[in-house]
Amino acid sequence: RATPVDRSCRRLVTEATGEALASRVPSCQTAGVDREAVKAAVGAFLRALGHTPEGELAETPELVAAAWCDELLSGEGVDAVALLREARIEGADGMVVLRDVAVDTMCPHHLLPAHGSADIAFVPGSYVAGFGAIVRALAAISRRLTLQERIGSDMTSALVEGLEVRGALCRLRMRHSCLASRGPRERGALIETLSIVGSLEQDSATVSAILGR
Repeated sequence: RATPVDRSCRRLVTEATGEALASRVPSCQTAGVDREAVKAAVGAFLRALGHTPEGELAETPELVAAAWCDELLSGEGVDAVALLREARIEGADGMVVLRDVAVDTMCPHHLLPAHGSADIAFVPGSYVAGFGAIVRALAAISRRLTLQERIGSDMTSALVEGLEVRGALCRLRMRHSCLASRGPRERGALIETLSIVGSLEQDSATVSAILGR
């Protein structure tokens, strides 16, 4: 299993690309969701909009229910802290940085998707974890009805609670459909949020190096 720190060479910073890591995130069904009720609700929604779910729309209720239950909200009911605790490994030196990890979430206000990337960094305490576990924790936090700001703070909190890290950082850069397809229709807008906790709050030089400032 891949570990965040290569003990043979004790590198100061370990980087990984999100493209390679995203493929390790398994799909799962959302806990506590009534799929048949979702399917019926989508059919009623289409009728309320003046569309009968037949012809090319005949399978839409089932397809939408599957997308929401199995993918878009697959993080609902998943404990990110528990995922990290189960995967943690004792001992590490230096800092760990994961860059450009793919992030998807759903706006709780308009039920529209947002997509982007995350940079995650942490200063290990007693434990580290495999890269895949960190990516799965981020997916559990983001693939639900939530705000971008909350994803970052929930991720850094999960690292502190699950791995007992000394400091953690999560930067998110995302484009929101609710901003691009309605309202101001700012299709080029990129929203950036930053959550920093622990020892990194007082280490502006290291934070600037991580963020490329």
